[in-house]
Parts: sequence; structure tokens; C-alpha cells
Amino acid sequence: MPARWTDPAPVIGGGTVAFAAAAVAATVAEWSIAPTAWAGTALGALGFGLFALQRRAARRGRRTAQKGLVPPPV
Repeated sequence: MPARWTDPAPVIGGGTVAFAAAAVAATVAEWSIAPTAWAGTALGALGFGLFALQRRAARRGRRTAQKGLVPPPV
């Protein structure tokens, strides 16, 4: 499969942006789901940050990095 189809970064980023949009809309409209949407935004941002940190470590060749985040060299 092409690398762009297996890259999770757009999905993680898109989900975080969707939660952020829902959080803003829920806060403005004073819906009861606002805390849940803000929690989703925070967890998405945290997850994206950890993913980026692990990917950077994998690209640098660190032994403690998660495996499979970087395609093997061709």
C-alpha cells in the first residue's frame, strides 16, 4: 500500500480538529456535551503529540521508539 494511505497523522489530526470544532460549537450553544468535546480535544492533542514524539524518535533510530511508525528504507 502507498505510504500516504497508511499514515495515521491525517486521521489523528482530523479527529482532533473535529473534536475542537464540536467543542467550540457546544460551548457557544451551551450544550451539555461541551465538557466531553473539550476532553476529546485535549486527548486528541495529547495523542497527536505523543505520536509525533514517537515518530521523531523512530526516525532518529532510537532503540526505545515504537516500531512501525516509519517506513523501512528502500
